[in-house]
Amino acid sequence: MSEQNLSTHWADIYADKIIREKGEKECYTCASGITPSGTVHIGNFREIISVDLVVKALRAKGKNVRFIYSWDDYDVFRKVPKNMPQPELLETFLRKPITLVPDTTGKADNYARANELDVEKILPVVGVEPEYLYQADRYRKSVYAQGIRTALEKRDEIRVILDEFRTTPLEEDWWPVSVFSSFTDKDTTTILGWDGEWGVTYRDDETGQTETIDLRNTSYAKLPWRLDWPMRWSYEGVDFEPAGKDHHSEGGSFDTSRKMVRVFGAEAPVSFQYDFISIKGRGGKISSSSGEVISLYEVLEVFTPEITRYMFVGTRPNSEFAISFDLDVLKMYEDYDSCERIYFGLMQVNDKRKAKEKRIYELSQVGEVPTEASFQIPFRHLCNLLQLHEGNIPVAISTLGSMTDSQRKRLETRCVCAWNWITHFAPEDFKYRLATESDAKVEISETERKAIHDLTALVEVMDSLEDKEYTTRLYDAAKDNGLETADFFQLVYRVMIGQDKGPKLGPFIQTCGKEKTLAILKRY
Repeated sequence: MSEQNLSTHWADIYADKIIREKGEKECYTCASGITPSGTVHIGNFREIISVDLVVKALRAKGKNVRFIYSWDDYDVFRKVPKNMPQPELLETFLRKPITLVPDTTGKADNYARANELDVEKILPVVGVEPEYLYQADRYRKSVYAQGIRTALEKRDEIRVILDEFRTTPLEEDWWPVSVFSSFTDKDTTTILGWDGEWGVTYRDDETGQTETIDLRNTSYAKLPWRLDWPMRWSYEGVDFEPAGKDHHSEGGSFDTSRKMVRVFGAEAPVSFQYDFISIKGRGGKISSSSGEVISLYEVLEVFTPEITRYMFVGTRPNSEFAISFDLDVLKMYEDYDSCERIYFGLMQVNDKRKAKEKRIYELSQVGEVPTEASFQIPFRHLCNLLQLHEGNIPVAISTLGSMTDSQRKRLETRCVCAWNWITHFAPEDFKYRLATESDAKVEISETERKAIHDLTALVEVMDSLEDKEYTTRLYDAAKDNGLETADFFQLVYRVMIGQDKGPKLGPFIQTCGKEKTLAILKRY
């Protein structure tokens, strides 16, 4: 792979920027993370995959990279998502750390862990394997005791930075630390004072009880978000971390953290803003806490892992885009197949586009880049084939030409996705089923019957005809019987699939094959 090719993709451009701004290092740290407050949705995945692509770009340049993913699971449980069972029980855990909230789905030890496990199980499927950091565990083990003490020592400096981004100044009694009560486990507490070293005194606002905790061994103290983020940048030595446009907006948490990180003796990482994702037909920002989300699992029901990656690889992070479950699915598959043909030299394009598409293809793969193209069959044709065989994937594949084991395996995965799409998402007028003996016959006129008989005669010999002669005789079956072509085609669709329209008729009959087609036509 040439250095010229490496520089054509946005991930490579950012890899170069990281090296340029952070200098040569033994290891670069790239970070991502989220609060597991609900289903981790496909919008969250955009950050994860964006970091993964930059990590791969750095490694392609021969750099050692640490890819960390932080579960901010010491955050407060603020809202019960709509999609959770036993909401009344969950309500009783509001204001507590999400790791203390029970998992009412029964999948894990707690609510946060259930959401974490969902992601950790699926990410390797799309080739993403970060090192996970669990912030609840780290805070409870007082890993960040020094970071919290630094914040307390520099309380006035921190207040000035935060006030820059506020419309009203912080109260005089504000402290740069949060405490969960040891009496109730809730964050409904007030800091009363700090002894200048490791002791912090707080009051539980619900019970009125007070307590002094030692930052070196407490499991109850943590930093608020706008201090926690930059403190961890410093602690982990983060060189790169993107953020959504809500965090990257002017005066947002990234602006604050960029200044705040200097309090902790470090500089902000290289970053970029990524935009939101919508689902076709459902506008607006996807929200975990509402429970109205599309997960990576659901996307992978319709798109293979490589094509799921391809959607993100081929789109600049700061561009909003929609993941479609309608007929645009056909286009997405065809676009990916074109990219693959260009990579393997099966489709000729100019050098600039070739370099661009080759890099997109490489970054779209899970694991090693294949040494051969997939078995190239248009996705629409594959969908037709599967419907003809009522979703029987082995039978559908058996009607195709010879292929290698690798091609077969990839095609089987694609068939599963195609059948899921047909079954659950395809428009009704895209779906069909071949007529059978048990179906009522369509009422047709004598003229139409003669046209069907001519078509029957054509199908008897179609395997021996050149494409041009086959097409001519197909149209002649209408013309010779005084029927308009459109009316004849509609007639054939009604006879074969019980609908007024369907796939392109000539190729459709060829795909059905002689045996299946004659079994239907000879009923007339």
